[in-house]
Amino acid sequence: MNLDEARKRIDSAVTQYGQHAAPAIDLVMSEVRSDMGAGAFNELVEEFDLELMYGIAPMESGYSSS
Repeated sequence: MNLDEARKRIDSAVTQYGQHAAPAIDLVMSEVRSDMGAGAFNELVEEFDLELMYGIAPMESGYSSS
């Protein structure tokens, strides 16, 4: 999967399921995380406002802020 394909799939899920799209988006995001890593995952979370809309939070970075 690439970012364009992920964007299309997320957009399609939002169009098809509206506020109930979280399970479908979660599947896409799992593939993104597996195929492209945390950077791509976090980019999509921010781009589609997934945390606010669907409770899908960005992944933790590789370092601790404490």
